[in-house]
Amino acid sequence: MPKFKPCKGILKRVRITKNGKVVSRGAGVGHRKVVKTKKQKRRLRRARPLDPVAARICRKLIGM
Repeated sequence: MPKFKPCKGILKRVRITKNGKVVSRGAGVGHRKVVKTKKQKRRLRRARPLDPVAARICRKLIGM
């Protein structure tokens, strides 16, 4: 049986916390920062946990 290879793209975008939550950066951080308020930009800096369905898919792709 072949070895399992984790999806490298997911590994770069997602991390798993000590408690097992899957966390990633939100969308909308890359550009158009002039339009956004300071509060929005501050919130976008934080990584946020994924919803349960997306987290399950990510774990499967990573191999956990």
